[in-house]
Amino acid sequence: MKSRLEELIGNQILPLWIGTFHSVCARILRIEAEKIGLSRSFTIYDVDDAVRAIRKILSNKGLSPQKYNPKIVQSKISRLKNNFRLPSPELIEEAESEYDQIVAEIYQDYQTFLQKNHALDFDDLLIRPIQMFDEYPEIRSKYNQKFKYLLVDEYQDTNRAQYLLLKRLVNEEHNLCVVGDEDQSIYGWRGADINNILNFNRDFPEAKVFKLEENYRSFANILDAANSVVKNNKQRLGKKLWTQKGKGSKIKLFVAEDELDEARKIVEIIHDEMYTHKRSFKDIAILYRTNAQSRAIEDQLRKNAISYNIVGGVKFYDRKEIKDILAYLKVIVNPADSISLRRIINFPLRGIGETTVTKIERFAEMEGITLFDALGQVDKVANISQAMGNRVLQFYELINKFMALKNELSPVELVSTLASETGIITHFKTEYDQYESENRIGNIEELFNSI
Repeated sequence: MKSRLEELIGNQILPLWIGTFHSVCARILRIEAEKIGLSRSFTIYDVDDAVRAIRKILSNKGLSPQKYNPKIVQSKISRLKNNFRLPSPELIEEAESEYDQIVAEIYQDYQTFLQKNHALDFDDLLIRPIQMFDEYPEIRSKYNQKFKYLLVDEYQDTNRAQYLLLKRLVNEEHNLCVVGDEDQSIYGWRGADINNILNFNRDFPEAKVFKLEENYRSFANILDAANSVVKNNKQRLGKKLWTQKGKGSKIKLFVAEDELDEARKIVEIIHDEMYTHKRSFKDIAILYRTNAQSRAIEDQLRKNAISYNIVGGVKFYDRKEIKDILAYLKVIVNPADSISLRRIINFPLRGIGETTVTKIERFAEMEGITLFDALGQVDKVANISQAMGNRVLQFYELINKFMALKNELSPVELVSTLASETGIITHFKTEYDQYESENRIGNIEELFNSI
């Protein structure tokens, strides 16, 4: 969107804020951090980081991760945050089951953990600005004046927290435009609230509605089928898609007995397209909704010697090699971030085991200091050998070195030097086969290019 806008308006794009709800909120929080008691160098925890934090809290509380699955607990906490339910004694009392009561208690401990680590999770990026705008009207007024016009895309996928944030950002003139399609609301399972778009005219009665019903992509047969299915939805504003492209081919529907039957049928169709219609493999694509669905299909493709490429697998910033480097950078900027510190303390392997880290963590808790500061006092930690203590100190000094270098080197020089001197590049060159090694190092180089 940024590049397309830049082509249209050139340098006029510079004062515009363009981004996701989360990126815009992160930018606001970095600017206003000190006014609300935040460190400007706060770390943003992704889902994996949050799950690790919850796993540690479960361990501290003596709760079984089998009974209280950290991923499920994280998901429940995220849902509470999306609905703007904050940790409180009332939340614990209102719990409908013992499980939910424990989750509410973990929620409180989790927020305390984030605060100690100078960290926010993705949901906090929305909640904290809402709280800030309510507590500091002058800050809210500042952004009301700054954002004269607001445009929100994919409005049907917004959750309650995003809705509450938007209500606070809109100025008195209500210069707000939202684009969305209630028929495409598919993220209710992760907190999206379809009522945001259904009730838009109630919230902003002076708003005008423009229905974009002409479809330029699909043929009429596809649109007719889509219209006949979606018209059964009870919660919708209503529209009827049409096209000038003509009827097109009829839709073929196959109902399979199970995923194996489905995969076999897909292979049959591919063979038919290849040998009857003389198509090549590059003309054929298989679309699936979830990653889990690909397993049976891939098995059948391999069984029939059909080569294939998977497009859009793991997201770039979710790749291990990228997350490892980013974890180093997070610690360099925010040494209080114990989750990222734990990820890198023994990566690449430097012989610092889990038992040693646990001993240092306990020492840090007893002394009321951060895990990173405790590394520098490892000689005071009981039952750690001198050899192990030396390894810990070498790591501690390595991080301190890069904390000093961050003000001397450019960002790309810092990351490149970091990847080299920590042994990350060597690790990926020696621990994987040539193809995997080149792929991972290529991703690291792409990270350099993106800075």
